[in-house]
Amino acid sequence: MKWIILTLSIFLLLLQYRLWIGEGSLAEIHSLKQKIRAQGDENSLLAERNMQLEAEVSDLKNGKEAIEERARSVLGMIKAGEVFYQIIEVSKP
Repeated sequence: MKWIILTLSIFLLLLQYRLWIGEGSLAEIHSLKQKIRAQGDENSLLAERNMQLEAEVSDLKNGKEAIEERARSVLGMIKAGEVFYQIIEVSKP
């Protein structure tokens, strides 16, 4: 009878070790859940950014206004007959 109790006690201790410390422990599961949550948040931000980029690509493919705006702001282009004024602010020392 003592051997059965001793064997069951050792088995219980091994199971408790695995539950609290070993592979698949509660701490590890909690850590993995936090990583999953953080990755989900990052995926949401990236999906939103992708939607914005898709909308911008669609505008550039279909609309002339977007192309003109891009040419003016990024490339500094002007239309024929327009006058370009550049205002330079002087910084005070």
